[in-house]
Amino acid sequence: MGRIIIVAGPGPRTARLQPGPIGAVVVVLVGSSSPPLARSGELEIHPDLDWLLHCGLMGSRDGSGDSAEGQGYAADIDSIREAQARIAPYVHRTPVLSSTSIDAIAGKQLFFKCECFQKAGAFKIRGASNSIFALDDEQASKGVVTHSSGNHAAAVALAAKLRGIPAHIVIPRNAPACKVENVKRYGGRIIWSDVSIESRESVCKRVQEETGAVLIHPFNNKYTISGQGTVSLELLEQVPDIDTIIVPISGGGLISGVTLAAKAINPSIRILAAEPKGADDSAQSKAAGKIITLPSTNTIADGLRAFLGDLTWPVVRDLVDDVIVVDDVAIVEAMKMCYEILKVAVEPSGAIGLAAALSSEFKQSSAWHESSKIGIIVSGGNVDLGVLWESLYKR
Repeated sequence: MGRIIIVAGPGPRTARLQPGPIGAVVVVLVGSSSPPLARSGELEIHPDLDWLLHCGLMGSRDGSGDSAEGQGYAADIDSIREAQARIAPYVHRTPVLSSTSIDAIAGKQLFFKCECFQKAGAFKIRGASNSIFALDDEQASKGVVTHSSGNHAAAVALAAKLRGIPAHIVIPRNAPACKVENVKRYGGRIIWSDVSIESRESVCKRVQEETGAVLIHPFNNKYTISGQGTVSLELLEQVPDIDTIIVPISGGGLISGVTLAAKAINPSIRILAAEPKGADDSAQSKAAGKIITLPSTNTIADGLRAFLGDLTWPVVRDLVDDVIVVDDVAIVEAMKMCYEILKVAVEPSGAIGLAAALSSEFKQSSAWHESSKIGIIVSGGNVDLGVLWESLYKR
């Protein structure tokens, strides 16, 4: 028989079955301080109780009630299709571009899903609008709050404006100027924090307590993940025979949604994550089989510095096929190629998919040999002109 994992948790005394790691069933004993005794080999107490309680099995750590009960992940194809219907009036159906010149360089057919042309300049409006328009009127009346260094901040501000509710945006002091201006343009109330994630979360919590606003998490939220998954639905409608998709990875909201949608439509499709060398926690996590966080990050891709969340990690662990790590030089070269050949200005985070597709790591892998038509998620185009100029012509 398969393993049975028994864990305990607080609350009214109940018990329920949950999906667990491959070959195992989780029995959650709520209201019990310890699991019952059992014969060795039949029952196992998982060594990481916190992971089991919070990785989509009993809800999220921030108390928002996100869970993946009954399915093992925080979203599925039904929730992603519901998101697509919910957000349709508020987002663009972005184009897919291709280039025979880039195909010749890559040695494969590449299809660029251009979220740089999305409202607010990035894919983030999908998850933000799904989260905000899913709120009931009473919740929405208190406004929303989030913390972000850039694109999610602008997306929440815009989605809140479209719904007619206040948006409180906690932004670290090192956020790119163009992304701060986007928040101001959409009417978000900016509250500054220090650079650390601890400071951002602390300030965010204080704003919640002061205003009663609902937290719209940048990635660790089932509505955010479902909203981001609509990118996959569109891409596979536009180019149905894609066999591989390369997706930027940071906190994991985008790649989780893209993966869950794409593999529901085509179980054999390959999903590859693209990650900067100076923030390669996802690659390290996949190798270690557990979430790894880094003491610091150092990359030009400012949108890819977050670490995986407890709702996104299970998808990355189980369903993302591999992580391709590239350095900043390769990212800048990809930005330059997008600008000079595709005639599209993209931010470093948006160019990393192309950098991964052109990398020696990818070309030496079995995934490259087994791929024919590759989708590239160009996640955003919010880059300061000065930074773009310096990146393209002074390196």
